[in-house]
Amino acid sequence: MKIDDILTLGPVMPVIVIDEAEHAVALADALLAGGIRTIEVTLRTDAALDAVRAIRDARPDMVVGVGTIISPALARAAISAGAQFGVSPGATDAVLDGCEAAGLPLLPGATTVSEMMRLAERGYNRLKFFPATAAGGPAFLKSLISPLPDLRFCPTGGITESTAPDWLSLANIPCLGGSWIAPAGDIKSGDFAGITARALKASRLGG
Repeated sequence: MKIDDILTLGPVMPVIVIDEAEHAVALADALLAGGIRTIEVTLRTDAALDAVRAIRDARPDMVVGVGTIISPALARAAISAGAQFGVSPGATDAVLDGCEAAGLPLLPGATTVSEMMRLAERGYNRLKFFPATAAGGPAFLKSLISPLPDLRFCPTGGITESTAPDWLSLANIPCLGGSWIAPAGDIKSGDFAGITARALKASRLGG
């Protein structure tokens, strides 16, 4: 799938930190029950890649991305685990080249206008804006609609259920990343009903 297609699957992409791979399929089921079809599993734990494999094997309807791609080696590992796309907090030539060589569609991170323009020159017009709240909030991305009309953003970082509508009201934001839907503690404790309830609310945002 192309990144543009992935960003239109729903208004919120859960950003996941998972400590135990055995919870991965139940997590995917909880999100799918709440109307969410795509997730970003971050490479912040040893269980992340095993969780990606488990979801891809058991729940092919879920589109699974791997976050925190910061090296070519991680791009290759993500592809080997079955990831359908990657997400990076920033973008270096090594990361971009590595993802392209591995065949991993990438949502590259950018914070400044110069970074965004440089990525656009390389053919990337769908970008992660990170850290979204700390880097300027919705007002910053709103100010880019006219000067950078071809770019679309998936802001991630510090966004909450209550602030999400402010972001999604902007024409250049088709989707945002949110960690509030499935926090690590709820995954670990097995509160999948709570995750489904939050997923249902999130899937209806921006409509």
